[in-house]
This record gives sequence, C-alpha cells and structure tokens, in this order.
Amino acid sequence: MNLETTNWLLAVIAVASFVQMLAIIGASIAGYRLYRQTTIAMNELELRHIAPLRQRVDAIMENVHTVTARVSEQTERADHAITSTIDRVDETAERVKHSVRDKVARAVGMVRGVRAVIMSLLTTDASTKPRAQASGRA
Repeated sequence: MNLETTNWLLAVIAVASFVQMLAIIGASIAGYRLYRQTTIAMNELELRHIAPLRQRVDAIMENVHTVTARVSEQTERADHAITSTIDRVDETAERVKHSVRDKVARAVGMVRGVRAVIMSLLTTDASTKPRAQASGRA
C-alpha cells in the first residue's frame, strides 16, 4: 500500500468518526430536550390533575376521620347508656324482689297466725270433750 491510500482511508475514518460524534451530540441534545419536555409535562400534570385530586382525597380522609370520631363517640355514649340502663334494671329487680319477698313473708306470717288461731280454737274444742270418749277410741 502506498501512503496516499493510507491517508485516504484515515480521512474516511476521521469523517466517519466526526459523523458519529455529530450523531451522538444530536442524540444527546434530543434526549435532553425530551427529558426537559417530559419533566415540564409531569409538573403540569401534577399541578393540574394530581394536586387537586390529592386535595380532594385529603378532604375526604378528613371527613372520614371526623365521621369515625363521631361514630366512636356515639358508640361509647350508647354503650354507657346501655350499661347504666342494665345496672338500673338489675337494681330495680333486686328492689322488687326484696319488696315482694317482704310482703309475701308478711302475708305468710299472717296466714300462719290465722291458721294457728284456728288450730288453737279447734284444739281447744277437742280438749273440752270428755276424756272417756277420747280413750274409747284408742
């Protein structure tokens, strides 16, 4: 090979390298522009759509927390009311039980007293009979 051919091939390689370098620089510039446009689009999307949606979701979550707190408070109040009502019913049942027991005990005492008086009267009548008749039976 002669020197002229070598120089010509070196020139072709240099031009090819230069073209490759221009292509890489062009691709880098296009990539940077695409990145910048994508970043701008994402920021706009976030500002226009995601931020209002997030505000709505936050407002809904705040309402959910408020409702949950109210429900919890009302449940606690209802539980307290039911518990105190049951306690009062138990207390009233005990009072009624003792009251009825006292009244029944008095009535039973009166019935036993009347029975004792009647038995006493009947026994007195039987003891006034002559003993001979009582002995004759035995």
